[in-house]
This record gives sequence, structure tokens and C-alpha cells, in this order.
Amino acid sequence: MSEQLFTVGKIVNTHGLRGELKIVPQTDFPEERFSKGSKLLFFDPEKQTMIPVEVDSARVHKNMIIVKFQQYADINEVEKYKGWLLKVEEQYLSDLDDDEFYYHEIIGCAVETEEGEVLGTISEILSPGANDVWVIERPKGKPLLIPYIDDVVLSIDAEQKKVVVRLMEGLLDL
Repeated sequence: MSEQLFTVGKIVNTHGLRGELKIVPQTDFPEERFSKGSKLLFFDPEKQTMIPVEVDSARVHKNMIIVKFQQYADINEVEKYKGWLLKVEEQYLSDLDDDEFYYHEIIGCAVETEEGEVLGTISEILSPGANDVWVIERPKGKPLLIPYIDDVVLSIDAEQKKVVVRLMEGLLDL
């Protein structure tokens, strides 16, 4: 398999006795990624091994997604996958509108202010509520959290890996 893979979630625990797994989603499109029939890969980050799986059912539960995979019907069969990642092959990614981006296109982008001040690099995307929050690792000091809203994020050039932002007053003082 030479195709590029993208992380869509992390398996954090089992749920119940019927082989369901608790997944922390790492995708903007959980309803698409975890829909019935969706083809994913269990990925062991330590051994770099992969197992193809297919979603049988999924539901949201306390900011996680409880997923049942067609290949597994018992807690004893899925317990060993705790800590593994869920990945999707590039061929299963949907085309997006011009103003939409996948997480992997945003993470790693250099961030600068509209005045040209370099702030750092986006290392993570959080989804705490109404809008995403981007974590910017700074060369010195604590990471900077910026909301992904039109007033703050002015432009995104995913090909050049560059984001221009307008910082809200007091954001850098924290």
C-alpha cells in the first residue's frame, strides 16, 4: 500500500461487551469517516502494522464516538487495539470546497500576523465547541491558541503552508 494515510481518530478504550470501541475523533468529518460501510485502517504506531476494517455502526457519546466494526463482535477481540490509531486512505477522501481544508493540510502551516510577524507553526487542531481552535507552537514561550473564525484567520494558503491571522487584542499577553 503506497497510498498516503491520514489519521481520523485514536482508539482509547473498549465500550461494552459487543466489540465496540471508544474513539477520540481527529477529523472535521466524523459523520462521514464513521458512517456505516466506511473503510478505515487500524494502525499500530509502535509496530507500524495495519489492519483493514469496515464500520458497522457509530454514535456520539461524551465527545467521543463509539464505533462497532463489522469484523469484531466481542470485547476480547478488540481490547488489544487500545492506543492504536484509525487511518483513512487518500482514495477515500472527499473533494472539498475552495474554503474547506482537511486537518492534515492545516497542521504544519507557518502562521504570521497581517503585519508579517512570524508566530510559529500549527501543531494541533482542537474542537472544543462552536469553532475549532488552532494550537500554534511558538519558537519561544507557551503555545498560542487562536480560534478558527473569519475575524482572526484572514487567509490560508495550504499549498504554500502559510496562514495569515489578525490577533485579537491581548491574545499574545497571556
